[in-house]
This record gives sequence, C-alpha cells and structure tokens, in this order.
Amino acid sequence: MSFIRSSKIEYKSNPQILKMREAGLILAEALDATVAAAAVGKTTAELDQVFESVITGHHATSNFKGYHGFPATICASVNEEVVHGIPGERVLQDGDVLKIDGGCIVDGWHADSARTVIVGTADPADQRLSDVTEEAMWRGIAALAEARFVGEIGEAIDDYVSEQDGARLGILEDYVGHGIGSEMHMPPDVLNYRSGHRGPRVKPGMCLAIEPMLVRGDIETAVLEDDWTIVTTDRSRASQWEHTVAVTMAGIWVLTAHDGGAERLAKYGVTPSPIQP
Repeated sequence: MSFIRSSKIEYKSNPQILKMREAGLILAEALDATVAAAAVGKTTAELDQVFESVITGHHATSNFKGYHGFPATICASVNEEVVHGIPGERVLQDGDVLKIDGGCIVDGWHADSARTVIVGTADPADQRLSDVTEEAMWRGIAALAEARFVGEIGEAIDDYVSEQDGARLGILEDYVGHGIGSEMHMPPDVLNYRSGHRGPRVKPGMCLAIEPMLVRGDIETAVLEDDWTIVTTDRSRASQWEHTVAVTMAGIWVLTAHDGGAERLAKYGVTPSPIQP
C-alpha cells in the first residue's frame, strides 16, 4: 500500500529491525505462495485466501485487513488497476498483469512488499514493463546503500527508467514509497522520480518501503467508486514492485527478500548488512 505522510521519522533499534525482518520473511513466504497460485481461472479472492492462510499459519497479523476499512489481506490490482485493488470474484484471464501487494505484523512491527505477476502468456510489452519496474526498484535500493539523502533513491529510479530503450514508461507521482516500522505508513515519503528535493538525511535505523509504480501510458490516475482502486485514466497497464529495506550501521538489509537482497544487489556492488540476533 502507498499513502503520503509527513511528520517525524522513526529510527529503529536493532531488536526492532530484527522483528521487522521476522515479519518480512513471513511476508516473502506468503507472497511466494500467492504468486504460485496466480493462474488463469483463479479469482483474486482465492489468492487473498492463500496469502492469509500463510501469515495466520505463522501467527502473524495482516496490516492491510481493516486498514481504514480495507476488507482484505492483499491488494490485487489487475491491468490498468495500479494499486489498492480489492480482491473479489474477478477471474484472472490469460495475459493479465496482476499486482499483489501485501504486508504483515509481528509483535507490532510491520513489513510491506509487492510483486507483479503476468498470468499465463505474457505480452512482451507487459513483460518489459514488469522487468523495468522490478529493476528500477533494485536500482533504488542499491542507491540507498550509498545515499546521503532519501531523494537519491528517486533520482536513481528515474535515471534507470529514463535510460531504457524502446517505448517510454511513465513513473507514477501521485503514489510513492514510505517509511515503515511501528506503523505501515510513516515518514518519510520515498519518491520514485527526480523532484529537486533532497529529502531527509539517511541515518541508521531508518526503514523504508521502496515501491516504484510504472505505466505503459500516461501517469494520470483516478480512484474507482470503491474509494480504493487506483486506475490509469487512459487504461494503460501498470506494474508495481516493492521491498522493505532497513538502513543499518554497516549498510542496508532488504527485510522482505529471503536472501536480504544479496543476489539482486550483487551487480551493483552492494552486499547486504544483516543484524545478528
């Protein structure tokens, strides 16, 4: 989920980050199971049930269900739906671009992560959209490892997207990443584009949800009558990828990646810096 907030930044202690890591690993497992279940003929409500069964099986709590009245444990957004789609009786079709966004809480500490899944046979343009969005996320995460200011994350994402050959992809500006910790949405805002603002200084104990959202067309969006689902007004397809990342004394640690981000960050010369219990 993505909302804009502005107030005091929360810096976590090592034990608190370890609780967020616990939540992040449960979340990664739940997303693995939900992605594996996403297939032609499945409903988005069925996927929500898969996700919920994993986190409840670990005695974790959903941080989406009941949030400002949201009725499910995941956001399931299909095609032109960018984010905050409500799971229901919609049946997935061949070629659908599905965004699965979920989160969970362990002992009061939150994790948030999202993936894009192309159901069945992928249109090459949709696959490119998802691939570029995912790599843009990793480029932003890698930038955080050396960043002095939070705004450098958005600069890295914007630069990566802008340098891609082929059809231009738009970066959503109305919905951004966020701080996370004792609440799901906290300061600071984590922009996915160049804004001219440095943002707050990066400090150990800062935890951020980095989540670029890209579209194949115009970046203008609208909210559907359910007061949740965000869609592109030109009905162009969208992708979302997200990880929760902690800044430690030694570097960064991707709390919602099984390996802490090691494999995907290696190409950028970044090694995750886990906190030892």
